Amino acid sequence: MNEQLKELDKYTIEHEPIKSIDLMERAAKELAKAICDECTKSTPIVVFAGPGNNGGDALAVSRLLAQKGYQITVYLFNTGNHLSEECMENKQLALECNSIKQFVEVTHEFDPPQLTSSTVVIDGLFGTGLKKPLESGFASLVKYINQSPCRVVSIDIPSGLMTEDNTYNIHNHIIRADVTLTIQTRKLAFYFADIQPYIGRLRVLDIGLSKEYIEKASTPFTQQEHGDVSALLIPRHDFVHKGAMGHALLIAGSYGMAGAAVLASRACLRSGVGKLTVHTPTKNCDILQVAVPEAVLQFDYDEHYFSDAVDANDFDSLGIGPGLGQEEASAIALIAQLRRTQAPIVADADALNILGSHRAWIQQLPKGMILTPHPKEFDRLCGSRCSDDYERLCKAKDMAVKLQIYIILKGHYSALCSPDGTVIFNSTGNSGMATAGTGDVLTGIITGLLARGYHQKEACQLGMYLHGLAGDLAAEAKGKESLVASDVIDYLPQAFAQL
Repeated sequence: MNEQLKELDKYTIEHEPIKSIDLMERAAKELAKAICDECTKSTPIVVFAGPGNNGGDALAVSRLLAQKGYQITVYLFNTGNHLSEECMENKQLALECNSIKQFVEVTHEFDPPQLTSSTVVIDGLFGTGLKKPLESGFASLVKYINQSPCRVVSIDIPSGLMTEDNTYNIHNHIIRADVTLTIQTRKLAFYFADIQPYIGRLRVLDIGLSKEYIEKASTPFTQQEHGDVSALLIPRHDFVHKGAMGHALLIAGSYGMAGAAVLASRACLRSGVGKLTVHTPTKNCDILQVAVPEAVLQFDYDEHYFSDAVDANDFDSLGIGPGLGQEEASAIALIAQLRRTQAPIVADADALNILGSHRAWIQQLPKGMILTPHPKEFDRLCGSRCSDDYERLCKAKDMAVKLQIYIILKGHYSALCSPDGTVIFNSTGNSGMATAGTGDVLTGIITGLLARGYHQKEACQLGMYLHGLAGDLAAEAKGKESLVASDVIDYLPQAFAQL
């Protein structure tokens, strides 16, 4: 992916055509415009520029801001006595700019400036070309910046951060930005929760790099947007009847966990399915009859938990796991159910916990099955705690290919890992959805979409997007702090309408 970023620049330069220095100037104008949104002309700005093209961007931005009347102090770090061609050219332009308050080229000793709470630091030390952790003087500078009370705006990527794998990075040698102004595209690392403390608020700036190259570039990682998902919708014809809209089976709930079954059932019904049957212990009868009158109830032999696999031949999809419990009888019933079900399956919650404690069964999962784990559930499935989100995504991607299944790694940017090795990040959802029951809602949505006739991959894509969009609509109306899982269900109709 990092090589593709370089190729994108090169392709734009060759095919627009445009000189490299002029492309850098175009980027600098967008960066300067964005920085003007972050501070006033009375704000003291300290620019730290490195010797490469990220430093060249920072120097060009310094000149443009100084010409607008901002108070700019520049430190150019040239300790190796070698600057990139574009950095050298922007150094000369900066030196000729009388508006820059102070310009210091650091070649040996460095006397750091005082950084106060009113100071804004523009971080242009290192960009996407970094391949190893920062060390020695640059690591000390990063620590100094991070320990100060100043605000930091990073150009393209916080210095010290790698674009993809930071497993072996030294985390206190990475700039902790308040704002990251990334150029043209998000970097893979930006999708990971454990990297967010370094990025701060992210803004993606379009500088007109080749859309042709972006569309043609081969990458396993993509982000789905509104247009991608709306194109997947199956129309509902005027003369259809409930029998043509699919019949879903949901195996959910145990004594004391009827709420999970209620949430998954209501979400399934709101996803367009014609009929829903819920298999649950008899102790949950009264609750489900009242809470979900549209569902048909099928009772287990045991009144407290799922104890025996059921005939699923007459169903178009199966959702299993919400509130199921982890009794050993339920575990045996689960693997029996997975073996005998021919319809598409989505498994979540306790179904995943059972598989995590019976890992030998994972090799027996039917092809095309959908798993929807959160990070801890996935770590149990793979048998060890992942060191970071990058390792977890790689393991999920590999597992999806090896077992020929679909895995939705849930998070702020939920990631769909498919059997063909591709990963699709979702673009909807918010922190208000970090509340009990929202996973059950996602299970219900995908189960309903599968019964409705969507292919597994399409059901996952549409389910993730609708789930997050309904959460966004609910948060807009009720606020993130007060959001509960049933709010997401209530806003599903509006989410469908937006698509």
